[in-house]
Amino acid sequence: MSTDAPRPEARNPRGFVDRRARDLVAERRILAAVSSVYERYGFEPLETGAFEYADALGKFLPDADRPNEGVFALQDDADSEGGGQWMALRYDLTAPLARFAAQNWETLPKPFRRYAYGPVWRNEKPGPGRYREFVQCDADTVGSARPEADAEIIAMAVEGLEAAGLPAGTAILKINNRKLLNGLMAAAGVSDDGQKLAVLRAVDKLDRLGADGVRLLLGEGRLDESGAFTKGAGLNASAAERVLAFTAAGVGGRRETLDALANVVGGSAEGDEGLAELAAIDAALTGLGVGPDRASIDPSVVRGLEYYTGPVFEAELLLQTLDERGQPMRFGSIGGGGRYDDLVARFTGQQVPATGFSFGVSRLATALKAAGRDLAAEVRGPVVVIAFDQARMADYFAVAGELRAAGIPAEVYLGSSGMRPQMKYADRRLSPAAVIIGDDEIAAGTVTVKDLDLGRELASGVTDNAAWREQRPGQVNVPRGELVATIRKILDARP
Repeated sequence: MSTDAPRPEARNPRGFVDRRARDLVAERRILAAVSSVYERYGFEPLETGAFEYADALGKFLPDADRPNEGVFALQDDADSEGGGQWMALRYDLTAPLARFAAQNWETLPKPFRRYAYGPVWRNEKPGPGRYREFVQCDADTVGSARPEADAEIIAMAVEGLEAAGLPAGTAILKINNRKLLNGLMAAAGVSDDGQKLAVLRAVDKLDRLGADGVRLLLGEGRLDESGAFTKGAGLNASAAERVLAFTAAGVGGRRETLDALANVVGGSAEGDEGLAELAAIDAALTGLGVGPDRASIDPSVVRGLEYYTGPVFEAELLLQTLDERGQPMRFGSIGGGGRYDDLVARFTGQQVPATGFSFGVSRLATALKAAGRDLAAEVRGPVVVIAFDQARMADYFAVAGELRAAGIPAEVYLGSSGMRPQMKYADRRLSPAAVIIGDDEIAAGTVTVKDLDLGRELASGVTDNAAWREQRPGQVNVPRGELVATIRKILDARP
C-alpha cells in the first residue's frame, strides 16, 4: 500500500451510533425481563433474517424500480434464485412476521403467538434521538379475531413494562378503537378521506393545544404564536363539538368511559361494533387483574389509526420530565400497537386477523432513566487483579480464576503500567474492587482488597449512608481463603 494513500477518517455513518457496555447491558436486562413475561403468557420467540425481499415490505417502497426510499436496499445477483430481485433491511418486525406467517401458515399452531426483538433499519433523515438503526421488541397474536386477544396483548405489555423496571403508576396503556373513530366521522358527516385525516391530526394535538386549540383546527384553522396559519378540517360548529365530546369521554373508569362514548357514537353500526369490542377488552382486562390505573380507554389516542383496523393502544409515560434545557416536558409514548387484519392478506389474498404491541428498547431505557431507574448506572465492571511482577502472573491468574469460578467477573491487568495507572484503569472500568497481591501477601498467604465502590461513594460527596461507610474500611488484608467472601460482601453492600 502506498504511503501517500490518504488515511480514512474515523467517523460514524450518519444515523448510526456505537454503544458500549453500559447501554448494551441495560438493554439486555430489559429484553431478558420482558422476554420472561412474554414467555409466561405462552408466546414463543421468533427470529427472522435482517433482509426481506423488497416487495414484502409493501408500503415502505414507493419506487418500484429502485426501492431505496425509507429502506436500505440492494439488488440480488441476476442469476440467483431471486432473479435479481431487490431486497432490503427490515424496516420493522411486523412485515417479516406477516411474510413468515403467510409462508408457514399450514404448519403453524393457530393462533400463532410470537415475540421478537432485534435491530431494524430506516433510511430516513437522522436527528436528535432519531437513528437509522435501533432495536425493537414486538409481540403479536396472528389468527385470532377475538377482542380478548387484544386484551391479552395489553395486559402483557403492562406487565412487561413493569418487569423491565417502570414503577407501577408511572406508565399507562391507553386504548381506543378505529371503529369508534369511523362511527364518529359518520355521525359528524365526514366522508372525505382528506377531511378525516385532518380531524385525526387535530385530535392528536389535544394534549399540546387543549380543547380550544383543537376546536380551531377542527374548524377553519388556527394561527399559532409565530403567526403561522394551519388550515383546519372545515367542520361546522356542531360536528366540531361532537368530536370534542368524543375526546372528552375518557374520564373515570373504563366502564364509565364506554357509557359516555355510547352517547356520542352509539347508533352507527361500526361505532356499536367498536364499543362491543372495547367492552369485551374491558371484561378480559378486569379478569386479568389489570385495572384502569394501568390500562384505560382513552378516545384521544389516534396515532396509527390509518394502519390499524380495530383496537389501538399506546403506552405513555406519566412522569413529568425535563428537556436538555431543564424545562418541563411530556415524555410521551414509549410503545404502541393494535389490531391489523390486512397485513397477511397481501401475501395470501385472505384476511388473517392479527394484533400486537411494539416498543423501542432504547426509548424504554430512556424512560426508565426518567422514572429514576437508570439501568446503565447499575452496570459495573469486573474485579481487577493488579499485576506487579511478570514472574507472578500465574498467581494473579489463579486469583482471577477463583473469582470467576465463584461467579464473580474478574480480570488480570494485562497492560504495562504501574500501580497508580492500574488503579485508575480499575476505576474507569467501574470495578467494585481491586485485588493486590505483592510479595508480602504471597509470603503471608493473604490478599489485599481495595473497595473501589466505597471510594467512589466518598469521592461523590454523598453524606447519607454513614453507617454503611463506617462498616466498610476502604482497604483490608484478609487470608486468601476469605477472598471470595470479602469480594461478595462488597458486591452485596452497594446501596
